[in-house]
Amino acid sequence: MAQATSPPEAPEVIDEARARRYSSDAAGLGRLRAGAFVAPALALIAVFLVFPALWVLYLGLTNYRLTGTAAAEPKLVGFDNFVKAVSDPAFWNSTWLTVQFVLGSAVIGQVVLGFTIAWLMRDRTGPLKRAVEGLVILAWILPSAVVSFLWVALLDRDGGTLQALLHLPGFAPLLDHPMLSIVVFNTWRGAAFSMMLYGAALGNVPPSHLESARLAGASGWQQLRDVVFPHIRGHILTNLLLISLWTFNDFTPFMLTAGGPDGQTEVLAVHVYKVALLGQELGYGAAVSTVILLINLVVAVFYLRLLRSKK
Repeated sequence: MAQATSPPEAPEVIDEARARRYSSDAAGLGRLRAGAFVAPALALIAVFLVFPALWVLYLGLTNYRLTGTAAAEPKLVGFDNFVKAVSDPAFWNSTWLTVQFVLGSAVIGQVVLGFTIAWLMRDRTGPLKRAVEGLVILAWILPSAVVSFLWVALLDRDGGTLQALLHLPGFAPLLDHPMLSIVVFNTWRGAAFSMMLYGAALGNVPPSHLESARLAGASGWQQLRDVVFPHIRGHILTNLLLISLWTFNDFTPFMLTAGGPDGQTEVLAVHVYKVALLGQELGYGAAVSTVILLINLVVAVFYLRLLRSKK
């Protein structure tokens, strides 16, 4: 008895199936070609981000040093470095100093200064606006070594610019108020990003809403609180997330104070440098770096949850 055979599919049906297979994404590339397209970027991420992160995690589990037998033949020590880190008073002191640095220069300083400049310049045009924005951005794009040298020359107690202008004997902000000095420095240097982000955000606030609030008798603060801030809430949280993480890992304070005097500005980035390179304990330094990474992840998750939550 002859078996029944299904009729051959029409050419247009075959072409449609092939089209669905190769155009399964919005760009019409298909999975294989899309994978080949992003493969170079994924390879770069693996080489320069994933591999270094895994290598640091591995080093944190060893007693690796820059010199000595531990450099030639490092041994696994498990979580001893992590236990040492979380039980080290110097680590917690650096953590507390970093929190002060982030709150002072990023969460308060850069946010307030950046928003103030953006708010004052929102309706202005012409050379004044370009000059103000240009000077603020210039402080941001200059290399860290250059701006650090300029601030040391400004605040130096022996022949500094402020010393020459004010004629105050013994005036030494970097020694008398080191944390305040680096907070002011980082606020001045980093306000450009907040200014640009808030400037773009304020452009999306409907002018009719502000006009309605003014006609209703709302004060300037009430307009900001009830009209402006709700419209730019997402921009505020995004800005806070980025500048908090950047400031948390910033090494620039070392160029001004080298962590001194007496460790008063030894933020976590400087602490890692001292224990890993100056102290030559790369294994312990890698463990501290891993703990810092975990802190960064916690901060990022906190901000993202705020960003996704309902108003």
